[in-house]
Amino acid sequence: MASREDRFVALMRALAPDSAARGLLDDAAVIAFGSETLVVTHDMMVEGVHWLPGQDEADIAWKLVATNLSDLAAKGAQPVGVLLGYALGPDDARFARGLGEALAAFDVPLLGGDTVAGAAGARSHGLTALGRATTSPVPGRNGARPGDTLWLTGAVGAAMLGFEALRDGVPDRDTGAFRRPMPRLAEGIALAPHVSAMMDVSDGLLIDAQRMGHASGVTMAIASAQVPFAESLPPSRQREAMAWGDDYELLFTLPPGVMPACFAHAIGCVTEYRDNNILVDDAVPQGSLGYCHDLPNL
Repeated sequence: MASREDRFVALMRALAPDSAARGLLDDAAVIAFGSETLVVTHDMMVEGVHWLPGQDEADIAWKLVATNLSDLAAKGAQPVGVLLGYALGPDDARFARGLGEALAAFDVPLLGGDTVAGAAGARSHGLTALGRATTSPVPGRNGARPGDTLWLTGAVGAAMLGFEALRDGVPDRDTGAFRRPMPRLAEGIALAPHVSAMMDVSDGLLIDAQRMGHASGVTMAIASAQVPFAESLPPSRQREAMAWGDDYELLFTLPPGVMPACFAHAIGCVTEYRDNNILVDDAVPQGSLGYCHDLPNL
């Protein structure tokens, strides 16, 4: 059954007929301007969903930038600037510090935005990232074809473990993957001329692979033994890690015989559609495939 989020996005598709919107099936909008192509993305973060109450404001700012730049990475785009939508909070100076650290680390300028203050409750921030495409055509989720190989740039599961350690106050546990993810910008630029499809893994490897399969009209067949996992992840939690998300690795497909232009792991293949857009070890995965924004029926 489709989630409320899926149903709302379906309503939005009717309002987004422009080709730049890519049917709202992609990570970003792609807009041609003469000889240049602009890539635009916008993501939001909500307290209690994307960050823990009381979490360091500097880390919140970093993650807001990084998650948006990850969408640009999936397009092989070079960042050119960001616009911030910020809800005033308990430590605005600390947020500004983290924002500055992220902008410097990824060499991207702040171009403007808006600031608001609201009633007590969960805060939310938004960020729009602008990028310049470095290759044409700009990669999308819809280009995978039967016979392609399926690849992943890095391990999954570290963000899940980092979140749990931060939530539970576990000392001496690495929480960086959750607090300060690193968008794969250089990898995206290197891969973009060669991939048949590409996206970032934000909501979980399984649900994002399913989305790529849906956009391409194919089945993504994953071999779980080939999926890279965080070294500290217990084997018993590997299925959970594939559905947890916040990994921000790049998931991509390559035509037969083509090798990736950066380090990556071959985790499966693309087949003709086989009753589902995602298979794991030749079976339809049961249970949650990944994170989905939803609310109980009102």
